[in-house]
Amino acid sequence: MTISRRVLLSSSIALAATDKAVAAAPSRFIDLSYRAGRLAWPKGDTLAAAVAVCGRGGVRADKREGDGASPAGTFALLPGLYRADRIAPPTTHLPMTALRPNDGWVDDPLDPRYNRLVSLPYPARHEAMWRADGLYDLVVPIGYNTNPALPGRGSAIFLHVARPDFAATEGCIAVTRDVLTELLDLLGPGSVITILP
Repeated sequence: MTISRRVLLSSSIALAATDKAVAAAPSRFIDLSYRAGRLAWPKGDTLAAAVAVCGRGGVRADKREGDGASPAGTFALLPGLYRADRIAPPTTHLPMTALRPNDGWVDDPLDPRYNRLVSLPYPARHEAMWRADGLYDLVVPIGYNTNPALPGRGSAIFLHVARPDFAATEGCIAVTRDVLTELLDLLGPGSVITILP
């Protein structure tokens, strides 16, 4: 099959124009920003906001394992988890996986699976993800110290459901279940959270 030079050139121009249009198109998913007890996100031409809580150690650029601080910076929102025995699969463009009773998250800096989801029982120190208190009924891991996970820099940093009294977390960002459910519908691949002191 022979292709004329004119067809080849016009096809190349069309492909180049298409690539530029796709690259320049804004994301249809939102980004989040936490600062001083408020989580904000774009809503139309304005910003929406909700009460939120961070770690008991505040927000720190030099986050360390066990300090109770939330990490300062901008981080990807990763595929989430939910309790299928308590809630229906949430509407979202983020990939979501149902939690299992034997899910845990490694917080032992000396373990090779540090800052990763594991199946329990697991020999290293870990946090159980299947909780009675409902805080992890909806969980979106925050991409802090994930690729690679550096020992001692902090682990298990999530966006999750807040306690009813909005008590400080161990380093996560937390909002009400209703707010998190609303946000999940607006989040997708490429969404980030900026955590500010």
